[in-house]
Amino acid sequence: MTSPKVWLPTLTLAWGVVATLLGVTQNMAGFFAARFVLGMTESGLFPGVVFYLSMWYRREEQHYRVSLFFSAASLAGAFGGVLAWGIAHMNGVGGLHGWRWIFILEGIFTVLVSLISYRFISNYPSTAKFLTEKERACVHARLDASNDATRNEGFTWGNVLMAVRDPKVWLYGLGFHTMSLPLYTLSLFLPTIIKELGFTAAQAQLLTVPPYAVATALTLTVALLSERFKLRAPFIMGSAGLSAIGYIVLLTQTKPGVAYFGTILAAGGIYPATAIVLSWPANNVSGQTKRATANAMQISIGNLGAVLGTQLYRATDGPRYFLGHGFALGYLCANILVVGALWAILRAENRKRDNGERDARLVGVGVDEWLGDEDPRWRFQT
Repeated sequence: MTSPKVWLPTLTLAWGVVATLLGVTQNMAGFFAARFVLGMTESGLFPGVVFYLSMWYRREEQHYRVSLFFSAASLAGAFGGVLAWGIAHMNGVGGLHGWRWIFILEGIFTVLVSLISYRFISNYPSTAKFLTEKERACVHARLDASNDATRNEGFTWGNVLMAVRDPKVWLYGLGFHTMSLPLYTLSLFLPTIIKELGFTAAQAQLLTVPPYAVATALTLTVALLSERFKLRAPFIMGSAGLSAIGYIVLLTQTKPGVAYFGTILAAGGIYPATAIVLSWPANNVSGQTKRATANAMQISIGNLGAVLGTQLYRATDGPRYFLGHGFALGYLCANILVVGALWAILRAENRKRDNGERDARLVGVGVDEWLGDEDPRWRFQT
């Protein structure tokens, strides 16, 4: 077993090294091999960060922190377009193509950040050296009143199976799956989509900035509103609906300016919805091992959408990309249905617990014992 202080920076370090190597590969086989390893190093980071945040913040505070973390992805997209445009002008420097410098420089920067992270990331409140005893007691008191972060829970495979057998966990995964296809296809193909609207490659890189900037602002705004009103599902569904409108514009409009506005709507809906979807199991799954498993399952199920999405935007389909945009629109509509169904299930379960229909589970259970999210005293955030 490992700890956040080791796990998170090490994954980041490995990602940076592999990204740098992508810039110096000399053949297609080497590039594909490095890209495969890049995915491996990335896979454990997001569920690890979500679980880590759940051990520091109260349930009602977590989704904003996850959204803040996830907004960095859209913000990186905004800077990425400018950086790609600038670094591309290094074509020929050191005898290397410009695209190689994009991987090399961004990979080296990631390595530097990861090395700094070893110093600044602490494990959990109980061992954080920057907290005084009074501050540690205050953090523990806040967490005790909200979640299971302070409970001393050992790892068991039984708790892993509890996550696998819980239908709600699969619905959380499906909620991300139906967002991951539009999320990853937009982030991967946005410069191509914009270029096919009639702009040059350089212009397309710069024009990726406004959609990502809007996405960053809306991700934080929607997260704050979700926290203010203590609701998750309506904001996910509303954001997915906004994105769906963007894809309808892309599918129906031939005017470059109007179609470009569609990309802004698409990004502006995808990122806020995805951020809240990813924080939902961290809010609702109780039991540390079960929650960690649920987070990992959600990312694994979700990323299958990305696998499909990479095959949908073919060079011969531009500029309208009916297949890719159509799939993204269909997935967003499916997301609204999945999230709506999960919302109804969670509300119904809360009503049953409010009415005492689950109290039989407490028979023979001690006052200090905890049954995880199966405990009748637990309420799901909807």
